[in-house]
Amino acid sequence: MAHAKNHDYHIVNPSIWPFVGAISALVMLIGSVVWMRDGSPIFALLGLVGVLIVMYCWWADVVKEAQGSTDHTPVVQIGLRYGFILFIISEVMFFVAWFWSFFRYALFTQPETAEFAAGGSFPPEGIHAFNPWALPFINTLILLLSGCTLTAAHHYLIEMRENDGVVSETRKKVFQLLAVTCILGAIFLICQALEYAEAYHEGLTLQSTYYGASFFMATGFHGFHVLVGTIFLIVCLIRVGKGHFTAERHIGFEAAAWYWHFVDVVWLFLFAAIYIGSATFFQVGAH
Repeated sequence: MAHAKNHDYHIVNPSIWPFVGAISALVMLIGSVVWMRDGSPIFALLGLVGVLIVMYCWWADVVKEAQGSTDHTPVVQIGLRYGFILFIISEVMFFVAWFWSFFRYALFTQPETAEFAAGGSFPPEGIHAFNPWALPFINTLILLLSGCTLTAAHHYLIEMRENDGVVSETRKKVFQLLAVTCILGAIFLICQALEYAEAYHEGLTLQSTYYGASFFMATGFHGFHVLVGTIFLIVCLIRVGKGHFTAERHIGFEAAAWYWHFVDVVWLFLFAAIYIGSATFFQVGAH
């Protein structure tokens, strides 16, 4: 046959979503610029809605390709794994930039920041670092526990076999452990919001000092990644309930697990550097 498939690769069907996604992103970008210049936020919000719709529809198409077809061959699955690994590597470099900025001003006070780093200290005089053993430590325990529950869910999923007679019971354990992981992610975000409220009450803002900028940009982007990861896990939770994953085919679950463990590791570095480091190495005394 002229159109018979004689290779292991998946040639995707024509899709409108790349075009719609590009237009939506452009509208969101221009709308955001207008909004930041004291204009109306309507175009930024419309662009954001368009991007969210494209994300849902495009990934829904990928899920359909993975279910009930031979599109995701072993070779394609390897490509998907490699692609997601490269994505995580790019995220690692993204956070390297924020750590670089933090240590640059923490270890070497720059002349151009003298007005922000009063007295040559970091954090500047009058700015107190957070007590790392309060909410930050609780959040660390929450993320470490969530990593344990997610790993346990993954192990149960790997052990799940359609012919063992207890697949429904095993899937139930996967669902429960994954649900606990999602709840822990939500609790982390709530604790992060409480910490930000405390920071605002103490007068620490994004514009206050270079310490404030480093603190909010690093922890804020991490919190955004926790939000994305929690949504990622909720989607996997729904798919587990629908029976999409098997012991042999669960790339979506693997990707979510890798992403979540990456978020955990980044937080450990943030906790050690920005919280413990700021409270002990760069200044004496924390509130």
